Amino acid sequence: MDKAEIPLAQRDALGLMLDEHFKIKHLFKAFSREKDAETREAIAHEACLTLTVIAQIEEELFYPHVRARNEAAFGYLIDKAMVEHSCIRSLIAQIQGMTTDDSMFHAKVAVLGELTSHHVNGEEGELYPKLIVMNEDLRDIGAQMLQRKDEITIEAHIA
Repeated sequence: MDKAEIPLAQRDALGLMLDEHFKIKHLFKAFSREKDAETREAIAHEACLTLTVIAQIEEELFYPHVRARNEAAFGYLIDKAMVEHSCIRSLIAQIQGMTTDDSMFHAKVAVLGELTSHHVNGEEGELYPKLIVMNEDLRDIGAQMLQRKDEITIEAHIA
């Protein structure tokens, strides 16, 4: 999905998430190409943090907003996304307690990447286009999402 083609009513909210999706895809590609164990571990933990931040923004702001706009049109897609988030969070919790020395580290990061890719494809291929076609106005939530991202990121680096 090209950000430039997103109508103004959805651009801030969807653009933020597309940027985060791009970042996470890049991190998983970098992980798969990296040979140095210490660097791979750092990339995996950065991916976990990035996923945690965007999931929190989606769960606190975006999904409730979209559901409230049109439960019939978006409820199932949001439910599915929430289940995927639950699986992603479970893997993140496991990975965060591991190092590359753990025998399952690489497999868990690979599965996290695959699950994340599936989730992103569902949002970008089904949810976002439906929001655009139905002309849902997301301008009011976009700025809130960006502000919340900044707050969560600061909190994560302080903790």
